[in-house]
Amino acid sequence: MQEQEGVIKFQLFYQAAPLPANIDITELNAWRTLCVQTGMLGQHPERYDNYGFGNISQRVAGGVHFIISGTQTGGKLQLSAADYALVTACQPELNRISAQGVTKPSSEAMTHGQLYQLLPQVNFIIHAHCPAIWQHADALALAQTAAQVPYGTVAMAEEVSRLFQQSEAAAQGIFTMAGHEDGVVTFGKNAETSFQILMRYYAAALALGATPNR
Repeated sequence: MQEQEGVIKFQLFYQAAPLPANIDITELNAWRTLCVQTGMLGQHPERYDNYGFGNISQRVAGGVHFIISGTQTGGKLQLSAADYALVTACQPELNRISAQGVTKPSSEAMTHGQLYQLLPQVNFIIHAHCPAIWQHADALALAQTAAQVPYGTVAMAEEVSRLFQQSEAAAQGIFTMAGHEDGVVTFGKNAETSFQILMRYYAAALALGATPNR
């Protein structure tokens, strides 16, 4: 049975409150729109039982906090500030996320938080759902998390750490999630870098004969 998308698996300490006035979602929203248009994020009746899929985040300048799209917002073409959450603490070892916003953070917030902690140079993360890349991960020489490791868990955070130690994932700016159907994560110093990596490997997968995203 396919694992249901969007289920929060960590302990969430959540404050229902608007984002701080200094949080700007403009850039994040612009790149999210491109991800939706290319079928990397969104919601589709023929994909994942019509649950929203994919998420996107951005580090708050100069800090450990990050903004991330809210849980089950994939079906919206455009997001407002009310559709994002600010993660103020990520403690993978305790399976704990602290956040505030009008909506709760994505179920993948734990993985994003681990990435930001492991790679201080990373400021932007895209968790896409791309069958073309996912199905051709081996041919594309991409690192993959172990198939038995579920998304959004302490085990996944630990698995990401292992990948960075034992593969070229950190240098490539991308890895796939073998146990999370179509899950692909790209990351970089800025939004443009993260998106370009995603498109580069998408094009490479299409060149191998993969079917384009719907």
